[in-house]
Amino acid sequence: MGWIIGLCSFMSIFLVSWWILCMKKKENRVMMENNKKKGKVPKGNKGWPLLGETLDFIACGYTSNPLSFMEKRKSLYGNVFKTSILGSGVIVSTDPEINKVILQNQGNIFIPAYPKSIRELMGENSILQMNGNMHRKLHSLLGGFLRSPQFKARITKDIQQSVKQCLATWTHHQPIYVQDQVKKITFTILVKVLMSIDPGEDLSILKREFEEFIKGLICLPIKFPGTRLYKSLKAKERMMKIVQRIIEERNDNKHRDCVANDVVDVLLEDNKGELKKMSENIIEMMIPGEETLPTAMTMAVKFLSDSPLALSKLLEENMELKRNKNCSDDYAWTDYLSLQFTQNVINETLRMSNIVNAIWRKSIKDVDIKGYLIPKDWCVVASLTSVHLDDINYEKPFEFDPWRWEKIEGGNRNNCFTPFGGGQRLCPGIELSRLELSIFLHHLVTTYRWVAERDEIIYFPTVKMKKKLPISVTPLTPN
Repeated sequence: MGWIIGLCSFMSIFLVSWWILCMKKKENRVMMENNKKKGKVPKGNKGWPLLGETLDFIACGYTSNPLSFMEKRKSLYGNVFKTSILGSGVIVSTDPEINKVILQNQGNIFIPAYPKSIRELMGENSILQMNGNMHRKLHSLLGGFLRSPQFKARITKDIQQSVKQCLATWTHHQPIYVQDQVKKITFTILVKVLMSIDPGEDLSILKREFEEFIKGLICLPIKFPGTRLYKSLKAKERMMKIVQRIIEERNDNKHRDCVANDVVDVLLEDNKGELKKMSENIIEMMIPGEETLPTAMTMAVKFLSDSPLALSKLLEENMELKRNKNCSDDYAWTDYLSLQFTQNVINETLRMSNIVNAIWRKSIKDVDIKGYLIPKDWCVVASLTSVHLDDINYEKPFEFDPWRWEKIEGGNRNNCFTPFGGGQRLCPGIELSRLELSIFLHHLVTTYRWVAERDEIIYFPTVKMKKKLPISVTPLTPN
């Protein structure tokens, strides 16, 4: 009897061991299949504890080559690599096809991911953090309003007036700091688009407080009195009082059948009593007026100053339009956007300046893209600068060459030209930005001849000129 029990025990152990071995082999086989299917986590180096490779990343922003950080790691690990910057472990993509997937799959696979200082400043109702139906609805409302011909016709005259008033103050007796001057144009126009505020006390206070607010976008996320983030949050509180007052007054006096004249009107049509949330969104929408658009204008002047042939061609095209208009102010928005070489100059400026240098996202599940595994909860950075300045995508990428756009068909190059991002979060104000740039360049080149002083581009924390691009101007004499 004992031997039977012993045999049964042996057989049981043998069967269990065999079953475990089979399951282990099956598990290994599944893992191998998954690895083949999912690909591998990109290679890379996370650098020093806590700091990661942040110091190298920041240092490259103060050199003449903004790609030095990316190029070094591309040469070691390939077009997609892992690193650690600004306190986060990230996977960086310099591949246009992978970037397209990251930008297009908003909400399904990737969600926005931003440094803590930005999240603190923008607040819990931030447009940057919105996802799904709420974001799509807001994007559609804003895009529909900003693209409407009626709005463009009205805002064209406002932009013209603002540009001409600014240029009229320029004098050849002293240097003109372009970076400061263009902000007077863009902020005034954007606040008018958002809230229909004309020059006066409210506009002056908003501009002053916004300059304090914007300084905290990239900073240490510490909110003690005296810190950068604390000062910026206090500036936001002061701005909120003005913006909320304007929205409340408009809400009390709104009429159902009233045509929307600005973004506040558009948002109030869909308002559910969340006026504080609306106020925060309006403040957030002011950022292009202080950062992205004035930087694009400044960079255009910088590149044209260094490219006499491009400047001559631009002047020729815009002078022809001015002659056709008999020097009148009767310009339509379509007149400006029909200036083909001007649009080429704008494209080339956006490609080279890379004002939005990268898009940050976070994966909500494991995802395989072109054989690379991006694990769940990892941050991923789509580097736009790397694509725009890659000699595989553009011949002699560091040369300012507006003529290259005569050979490039937009539809074939979408993956390699994404200055405003892409996908569902594509900037709804693209056409307005192009219009404003076109109007500024037209009136600048048909009003003044200029010489720029030597200056350098700084790429961190945002793109700007080290000396604010000082120029000396001479009025053009009428032919």
